[in-house]
Amino acid sequence: MDDRPTIVTAGIIRNGDQLLICQRKAGSRFGLKWEFPGGKIEPGESPERCLRRELKEELAIEAVIGPEIHRADFQYPGFFVRLLFFRVEEYQGTPENLAFEQIAWVTTTDLPSYDFLEADLGLVRKAAAGEVGL
Repeated sequence: MDDRPTIVTAGIIRNGDQLLICQRKAGSRFGLKWEFPGGKIEPGESPERCLRRELKEELAIEAVIGPEIHRADFQYPGFFVRLLFFRVEEYQGTPENLAFEQIAWVTTTDLPSYDFLEADLGLVRKAAAGEVGL
């Protein structure tokens, strides 16, 4: 087993006081779990470029990627993930669901009521408690 982490990016996209979250398709790995949009870094790709590409592929938006605001390491059965969360400073277009079961705009305080992937839970809890600003 390769013990190098799988590096994954995630975008924190705001619309007023709401954040965009996405539900994985039923039948996929971790089906119906919620997450922030993003994906795996390809060889030679920077985290910011990865996130821009993923947001275009998954949501049909052109995003300006801001700073990394949180990092989480998590051991899933069989693989280790390092999840890099970035603030999306602005975007062009209206997010369209091109890859998910559903997408939703929710307030920070509502985040814990969704069944998030385990690697996202630390940020979800901190954000809901006001310990980290999204």
